[in-house]
Amino acid sequence: MKVKALSRSQSSTTRSSLHDLRPTHKNLNPSSHPQARAREYTRAVTAAKLDRMFAQPFVGELKGGHVDAVSCMAICRTNLCPAVSGCVDGTVRVWDLQHRKMVTNLEAHSRRVSGVTFGNGIDGMFYSCGEEGIVKAWSIFPRESYNTTSDMESSDDEDKKPKAKRKSNNKKGEDDGAESPHGPHNVYRLPSSRNNLHHNSNAFHSIDHHWADNQFATASSDAAVHLWDPERSTPISTFNNLWGGDDTVTTVRYNPAERDLLAHCSNDRGIGLHDTRTSSPLQKTIMSMKCNCLEWNPMEPYMFVVGNEDYNAYTFDMRKMHRPTGMYKGHIGAVMSVAWSPTGTEFVTGSYDKTIRMFSVRKEGGTAAHAGSNSTGVARDIYHTKRMQRVFCVGYTLDHKYILSGSDDTNIRLWKARSSEKIGQLSTREETSLQYRQALVQKYVHLPDVKRISKSRRVPGFVKKQTAMALVQKDKRRRKEGNVVKHSKPGSKKFTDEKAKVIVKTVDDL
Repeated sequence: MKVKALSRSQSSTTRSSLHDLRPTHKNLNPSSHPQARAREYTRAVTAAKLDRMFAQPFVGELKGGHVDAVSCMAICRTNLCPAVSGCVDGTVRVWDLQHRKMVTNLEAHSRRVSGVTFGNGIDGMFYSCGEEGIVKAWSIFPRESYNTTSDMESSDDEDKKPKAKRKSNNKKGEDDGAESPHGPHNVYRLPSSRNNLHHNSNAFHSIDHHWADNQFATASSDAAVHLWDPERSTPISTFNNLWGGDDTVTTVRYNPAERDLLAHCSNDRGIGLHDTRTSSPLQKTIMSMKCNCLEWNPMEPYMFVVGNEDYNAYTFDMRKMHRPTGMYKGHIGAVMSVAWSPTGTEFVTGSYDKTIRMFSVRKEGGTAAHAGSNSTGVARDIYHTKRMQRVFCVGYTLDHKYILSGSDDTNIRLWKARSSEKIGQLSTREETSLQYRQALVQKYVHLPDVKRISKSRRVPGFVKKQTAMALVQKDKRRRKEGNVVKHSKPGSKKFTDEKAKVIVKTVDDL
């Protein structure tokens, strides 16, 4: 009798440690596994269930929150820890994201803080603007020594000391804020000759710092965009009479790559582009409803996203402004804020409907879609809590792991960018298992059970009702348009593209 003995090396049969699993040997011959596809599908359903079971996106709130609605927020571009938020009561607070606590509270403005932005240096400078028409320069580090990050933690003890009361030296009642170790280091105002009889003629509504140069831009109520040099107290350049309009400019943003390109949104429902070298407007697109916010894609700077009053978000290619490249639906309230992830593959929106949603960029927009995305413009995830009210500002951290949201209930909340992701270091076995489960879900996501489990989300009752009502109204409009085309003269009526409907007209430079 001929006997064949199995021979294996000792390294392939022994455990690397006492807590490790014993290695097993598998027969990879397909004929030995006739039910492989069925078992794999069962594993995919289990993986989808596990993903939803471990979905706990809410991490916590930042301790020492505001006493009024959070109106704006900015996250440092060069450091993971610092963040700044502005409040309706005129205060600005500096936050340490690592410890989730407040560093200092600054009495910055006498009216609502309409915008905050960080500089592009490592000195920790940031700027805030208010509706009283003042821009102030601050530092996240105390004035005595701002080169060490340990000052952020030590400043908590300084805040407990009694501070001097604010004094107003302005005849108009404008408040420059009390002196503190964090500033203000400089104060900027529009020239008095530009003021008119209106009370808010010089109110600032938005501010943004250049990505490379030492300058910043503001949007004001006098229908103008102003460029500022931090070393000068007056604007170095002004864009007024934009395309012959006198409407308030609400948002202004610098392009991350094109050093001399600016984009703005205005109350006349327009989205405009400027060239700061020629001090002239380039192109403007008029939409059917007003845009509340605008952000450039940090990885593909020719793309930007806007949040609109029609409850949708739209992505545009600045080379083709006549039609949006993407349309993202789901909210039942106006989109108040948008923010791109540092990877440029997705963005988050905050809405008046008390929810925040994450959208993956569609492939037609020119970006490789994130795992788990779809091509229908539907949010990949929805975050909400019972106490969270209308969301006015959102933002990603630099490591693409967390999301910050500021809402009308005075709180700034910290969320995980991926709801079921584990916080902390993963072992090699955990990473391998996680990647395998994600691959299984993506392979079978089109099948009923996996799709139902992975796509289902619990939303507030009023959101569910309003969404169902919106679907009924949409079907009604679609049916009406179909009847008009059907009973009209052949060729006289055509179906209108949904993306083309939101664009009224495009205006070139004057």
